Amino acid sequence: KLQTLKCLWTLKPPNRTVHGHPRLFASDVYSQYESVRRGKQEIPKYFNFASDVLDKWSEIEKAGKRPSNPAFWWVSGKGEEVKWSFEELGFLSRKVANVLTKVCGLQKGDRIIVILPRIPEWWLVNVACMRAGIVLIPGISQLSAKDILYRLQASKATGIITDDTLAPAVDSVASECQFLKTRLIVSKGRREGWLNFTDLYENQSDDHSCVKTRIQDSMSIFFTSGTTGSPKMTEHSEGSLGFRPLLSERYWLDLTPSDVIWSTADTGWILASLASVFDPWVFGSCIFIHKLPQIDSAAILNTLCRFPIDALVGAPTLFRMLVQNDFSNYRFMKLKHCMSGGEPLNPEVMEQWKSKTGLDIHEVYGQTETGIICSVYKGMKIKPGSMGKAAPLFDVKIVDKNANVLPPGQQGEIAVRCKPIRPLGLFSEYVDNPKKTAESERGDFYVTGDRGIMDEDGYFRFIGRDDDIIISSGYRIGPFEVESALIEHPAVAEAAVVSSPDPLRGEVVKAFVVLSPTFSSTDLESLTCDLQEHVKKTTAPYKYPRKVEFVQELPKTVTGKIKRNELRNKEWGRI
Repeated sequence: KLQTLKCLWTLKPPNRTVHGHPRLFASDVYSQYESVRRGKQEIPKYFNFASDVLDKWSEIEKAGKRPSNPAFWWVSGKGEEVKWSFEELGFLSRKVANVLTKVCGLQKGDRIIVILPRIPEWWLVNVACMRAGIVLIPGISQLSAKDILYRLQASKATGIITDDTLAPAVDSVASECQFLKTRLIVSKGRREGWLNFTDLYENQSDDHSCVKTRIQDSMSIFFTSGTTGSPKMTEHSEGSLGFRPLLSERYWLDLTPSDVIWSTADTGWILASLASVFDPWVFGSCIFIHKLPQIDSAAILNTLCRFPIDALVGAPTLFRMLVQNDFSNYRFMKLKHCMSGGEPLNPEVMEQWKSKTGLDIHEVYGQTETGIICSVYKGMKIKPGSMGKAAPLFDVKIVDKNANVLPPGQQGEIAVRCKPIRPLGLFSEYVDNPKKTAESERGDFYVTGDRGIMDEDGYFRFIGRDDDIIISSGYRIGPFEVESALIEHPAVAEAAVVSSPDPLRGEVVKAFVVLSPTFSSTDLESLTCDLQEHVKKTTAPYKYPRKVEFVQELPKTVTGKIKRNELRNKEWGRI
């Protein structure tokens, strides 16, 4: 039985090396946990990613048995640069942990919402929350005041950390949030009612003892959109986020301590946690981050040419944008592995990327609830349009509406076996929503809501959403939120929102709008712009309908439910 991870780790380097350096975690720790993977031994009772992984890499680093590249490398694009070793990451994160616990009074199990762009402080807060046992709730920087209010009230978060951009939105709703006690701002200036994050952590002691956390303890909560109602709180544990990559890390990244990985994912997405925190640091790899206020093709291509980035992770939208450029003036310094996830990638984009760079794009597939459950890993045959095979720890199947497993070649719903043993990487629950948690399971399976096919070789292919979720540029958008925003406009009587094909974003939000009988206007073009601006102000701007069609009525069932599938099929040219 594994009592603790510490009894398994050693500073003595193994004989195998990669690029001249010991492959300490990527092979040896993997093999040490093979018995756990096969179910022959129990998962350890206690685990903390900060003390059991990051601090171990710090020891390895100090012993001179890790390459000299940093653990974290950040650039602003305007000349600013930050590099931290694992030792420096530990030193700074312990100071931040003291800010959260001693200054703010947060305790183990408390929740804190963190809405920051791609800046170093986001990573410090992540590690500090691990050390203190505080549950981190990330959010994207495009959230509106209404979005923030919902998240604060639903999560009962006692603290929030953000920057100058969103502080006014927080202030506008703070009086309605009875649990909110602490507001921390990452800013060079001062703001009334807020504690200055930078000033506090710079003056704190680095003397902090990491709390003892159980493997099932809550670690992070991600808000994820649904087809009806408000976003759900998807809870992940120390095990599903932190311990999972120790058992399955080779299948999609397969990095070494010498490698530098760059993920362009927004800090509010689970992909940022997977590809820019947990999974790379298991390998002792360097996490590279560009601030990227806007996703800009030239900035990304120039960065790949200027910095020794080995692996790139991005949404299909990123690669669709990049292949539209002339690559004759670009020579990547070190790029050798590319991965795409968040939505399906067009085979033609893969072909264009390969012709321009000589590199393949390896697709990965997963959800907020599951993390990565399918992938095309290194050395695996690439089938264009396929998202690879099931990842270790997950028994992925195609099932019918009665949870019967379908044979290869038959279309059904992508599902993960969760009974009798729930796989370690799967989310714990939808917080405070047992009904939705129960509905996510069918028979012995967690059902993803995505339709797909598995071929004879075990490769999975994504067909489409089984519900009405829209995935645009990697963002999950629930139609209910957009419809609710539209209906608030005096010109709108009814609205239905579906996905619509788009060559760049894969799919975009389209709204079918029935105008109010009391509203009369012949300038529908102007009204379209007005509705789009209204949605941007009411909810997160990325959710606004890029396409609007005015109709006399919406198709409905006999019980009055809008038949979104009919509208969606029309958009996609399906019968």
